Amino acid sequence: AKLISILSLLLGTTITISSNHWAMAWTGLEINTLAILPLISKPHHPRAIEAATKYFLVQAAASTLLLFSCTTNALFTGQWDITQLTHPISCLLLTTAISTKLGLVPFHFWFPEVLQGSSLMTGLLLATAMKFPPITLFLLTSPSLNYTLLTIMAIASAALGGWAGLNQTQIRKILAFSSISHLGWMTIIIIYNHKLTLITFYLYCMMTAAIFLTLETTKSLKLSSMMAAWTKIPSLNAILMLALLSLAGLPPLTGFLPKWLIIQELTKQEMTSTATIIALLSLLGLFFYLRLAYCATITLPPNSANYMKQWQTNKPVNTLTTTLITLTITLLPLSPMI
Repeated sequence: AKLISILSLLLGTTITISSNHWAMAWTGLEINTLAILPLISKPHHPRAIEAATKYFLVQAAASTLLLFSCTTNALFTGQWDITQLTHPISCLLLTTAISTKLGLVPFHFWFPEVLQGSSLMTGLLLATAMKFPPITLFLLTSPSLNYTLLTIMAIASAALGGWAGLNQTQIRKILAFSSISHLGWMTIIIIYNHKLTLITFYLYCMMTAAIFLTLETTKSLKLSSMMAAWTKIPSLNAILMLALLSLAGLPPLTGFLPKWLIIQELTKQEMTSTATIIALLSLLGLFFYLRLAYCATITLPPNSANYMKQWQTNKPVNTLTTTLITLTITLLPLSPMI
């Protein structure tokens, strides 16, 4: 069943990103939604069932909006081609539909809840692979979208992604708000530079995958269990700190590269105030990444007498995890090639 779900995910993503007709793009998105539902609801737990229900309802509503948007466009212009979306009402509806699918502010409410109710590996799929088809549709239709609306949503996402993550103790919720914040960075540059949006998305996926796989290895789900996990694999926990700082965008780590390029591009487009605002908002995110990094490596639980020390594991760390973490930390010197 898991294999069928994964293959359906691949099929749905491929159909959406390779289609130029709205009906096929919609079909691909629907296949994706139906394929991920069994993976979310697999743990027989009320939280998992709740997450699957929320995910289904939100994605179904977004898909309906998308279908309504392209039908309206076909009614007024006679065009079913994805790149020929020209009617203003259709553009507005499409922006709403794709933002809901991605989890951009103000349509973000479902995402932290669904991620919190899923397992770490399903959460990784939701935060990375499931965002690829909607972003592709955004890229294809971006010339006809309302840029002012996109900029407002992007800045709101960067602000809320940083602000709401400040007082969270559940790691999956923190990573959900981090995802919303990164989506804001991708959206703000989407009209000016497609390649930059894709580079940001690929690097974000790589860094998030490294962190999720590390957390899966140490079985950490909240800050308190993260504090106690350092005895399992001390070296991996130390490197997790660097991966978190990379996701925050600190130089000289990989995560600094997309933020640097986006701010440079915004400045070239004479949007200095926007670049300044979004750069300042990333400091909010930096605070909770530092908090995670601090819990991962620098602090010990305050009541050392009352907590059970974990046994150091002899299980070797997955090769994929080590490769992704290495790339997460060391890719910045490649920036002149971009």
